[in-house]
Amino acid sequence: KMAEKQEEPSNAQNGEPDNAEEGEGKKKKVKREDLPPFEIVTGERLPAIFFKFQFRNVEYSSGRNKTFLCYVVETQGKEPQTLRGYLEDEHAAAHAEMAFFNTILPSCPAGSRHDVTWYVSSSPCVTCAERISEALRKDKGLRLTIMVGRLFMWEEPDVQAALRNMKAAGCKLRIMKPQDFEFVWKNFVEQEEGEEAKSFVPWEDIQENFQYYEEKLAEIL
Repeated sequence: KMAEKQEEPSNAQNGEPDNAEEGEGKKKKVKREDLPPFEIVTGERLPAIFFKFQFRNVEYSSGRNKTFLCYVVETQGKEPQTLRGYLEDEHAAAHAEMAFFNTILPSCPAGSRHDVTWYVSSSPCVTCAERISEALRKDKGLRLTIMVGRLFMWEEPDVQAALRNMKAAGCKLRIMKPQDFEFVWKNFVEQEEGEEAKSFVPWEDIQENFQYYEEKLAEIL
């Protein structure tokens, strides 16, 4: 059984300013509908504080309500090329997985084979899983491997069915091992300027939590 510690993030860890009092005043003024329908943040490297909080493979993901998606696209063909970066979703209306299919994949050469690997903080919701399955069925040149830190709402029957449909469509779904977290740290997390690259420091229970989720995924699939 995994540790049941609830972690309450600071606002800064969640990508919001940490000045709570000022934030409270703003919250009263800004109604939900005043926010843009969605905003996708893109880039090459994400801040270390986001990685340490959002990618942590805990069982209870309190406060972890964003999806961080790091991608590697290897295009095969006459001129092979590799594209990499990360997507982070903001607000509830759009998800990083959808943004990948809407903005990143269309920028890759058409008609070529694309081997895509995602390193995602948590597994897709039902809607995103359906989009992934649809994309794989339509595009026979697309190969997708998804490495996830945590399973999202894995006890829900519709989520389980959506994950099985992804597998049937050809998606390889894996739980991130400690080595995968280290790969993301080295390749997708920004280091402080002027500092030597810090080595990845695994958190407590990283291996135990990986094994927990790997067993759950095996049962689902």
